[in-house]
Amino acid sequence: MRLGRSRAILVSCAAVALCALAACAQYTPTPRSGAGELGTAPPAVGTEPAGSPVPAGSPLPAPAAAEAAADTGTRETRWGPLSETDRDLIRKVRLASLWEMPMAQDAMQRAGRARVREVSRRIAAQHHTLDGQVRDLAAKLDVTLPVKPTDEQQAWMSDISGRSGSAYDVAYVKWLRLAHGKIFTLIGTVRGTTQNTLVRRFSEQANAAVLNHQRLLESTGLTTPESFPAPPE
Repeated sequence: MRLGRSRAILVSCAAVALCALAACAQYTPTPRSGAGELGTAPPAVGTEPAGSPVPAGSPLPAPAAAEAAADTGTRETRWGPLSETDRDLIRKVRLASLWEMPMAQDAMQRAGRARVREVSRRIAAQHHTLDGQVRDLAAKLDVTLPVKPTDEQQAWMSDISGRSGSAYDVAYVKWLRLAHGKIFTLIGTVRGTTQNTLVRRFSEQANAAVLNHQRLLESTGLTTPESFPAPPE
């Protein structure tokens, strides 16, 4: 009698245990507010999201700082000292080609006067040669070159392109002659002051090209007082 009662008690206990286990298996804990998803690694300490801006006043990354330092002051090269003014000329000659070449090619097709079309053909060809020289020079002297015209140059291009007929010719001559007059002064300064033999030779090449372009543009008979930059005070 006692043995039968003990077996009944054991069976009842086993049933209760199985029910408890089943209840635990079906239980899903409620996530705490603000808790991250399972398996998400916490952010590394001291890092910023990719692409986040560098706060003002923070030091530049090493490559950017080195590049900025190389563009200030005078640095030595195997061809002699390279000054900021030397680098300024190299970049401005490149900028000139970036807008004058495509505009000269455009004028070869759109200019109303035959003389303007001929002048444009010669300017485009000479700028092609000059651009090759400036890119070769920049590679040797480790000078970073611009890849698009300045905002001012783009405004000149838009003004020319938005015209037709004789107005196109006049605007084309005006802006190109003005631009050549501006850089001509810088070429003379660099030729007279540079101690870098490569830059000195290049300044003479640029001088010959720019002087010739001024003469060609003036030969159209379309220059006006607005075609010339104001003289230095």
